[in-house]
Amino acid sequence: MLAESDLRELVAFTPGNEPVLSVYLDTEPTSGNADVCQLRLRNMLKAINLPEDASAVERYISLEYKWSGRGVAVFSSVSRQFFRAYSLALPVRDLYHVGDRPSVQPLLDLIDNYGGYGIVLLDKQGARLFNFHLGELREEEDVQGEQVKHVKDGSAIRRRSSADSQKGAMDETIERNLREVVDSAVRFFEEKHVRRVVIGGTDDNVAAFRSLLPKTWQSLVIGSFAASKNAPRSEVLQHTLKIGLEAEYYNEARLVENLVAASTRGEGAVMGLGDALLAVNNTRVKTLVLVENFHLAGYRCDSCGHLSNNPRMTCADCDGPIYKYPDVVELAISEVLHHGGAVQIIHPHDAFIRAGSIGAVLRY
Repeated sequence: MLAESDLRELVAFTPGNEPVLSVYLDTEPTSGNADVCQLRLRNMLKAINLPEDASAVERYISLEYKWSGRGVAVFSSVSRQFFRAYSLALPVRDLYHVGDRPSVQPLLDLIDNYGGYGIVLLDKQGARLFNFHLGELREEEDVQGEQVKHVKDGSAIRRRSSADSQKGAMDETIERNLREVVDSAVRFFEEKHVRRVVIGGTDDNVAAFRSLLPKTWQSLVIGSFAASKNAPRSEVLQHTLKIGLEAEYYNEARLVENLVAASTRGEGAVMGLGDALLAVNNTRVKTLVLVENFHLAGYRCDSCGHLSNNPRMTCADCDGPIYKYPDVVELAISEVLHHGGAVQIIHPHDAFIRAGSIGAVLRY
């Protein structure tokens, strides 16, 4: 499982003037067997003039990759003795990138859409707690409370005399169980650094559980689904992916609306590559927002790192020499992450594309 520390290491790696080869390969079984995937890889690598790095990547895929994932990301800089490979539980698009830093944009997209889920599958007695991250669903904990004793059939007189007391006792048991589940779930969410919560169960149990959650965690609930506590993992995974995708589209639509409106008013946001790069240069970016697979050539000063989408002979900041780079967007992503900002990759939205396909929420 790709960890946040892995991403930080990739972002921090700067090999100086030596290039880094980044390769993403779709190994989803429906996309072809191992031979087909390796053929696609070889065809990609033909366009790369880095024979040692290309050989290192091909050797890893041929001899070391376990073919148990649905995608793989490989980063190589042989001249700097740097090689990292990550098997992914989600498919990725075939692509390669050569630059002065690892290309992390596809990984950010995966983390943004499929990272940090906590799932609670509950009934009146207990719950199963799951951690879902980058396509991997792991059942981490099983919470079992007191057995709920229902009113049994008996004589009419006995039912009338004991119904109220038995129902009261049953309700108290259910509430105790739910409170125990909530306490366990909150500890679980905190340990797993959960950013999204999904709840499965009957409507009544879901509503009761949600009402007992602390408000900070209630705000992270993105959806619920009807299911038995003993539902198979495949069903839990299917519901989680569906809810996550729906929530992501909704949140992205709101983000686009707010970002475009704020940039139009000039209040804490900018849109378009030129203004976004200027904000990156001034370390003002709190969150860089861009459409998936958005790449454009641009320019960078190798003396001070100034980024631009306009050709110049010398840097506007330090008069140093300006060089053209095939992907200035990737450079901007690395700079934002390096200075503690966030990056959000979104699906295509018409309003956002019309505004330039990239924008930034500013720190000040």
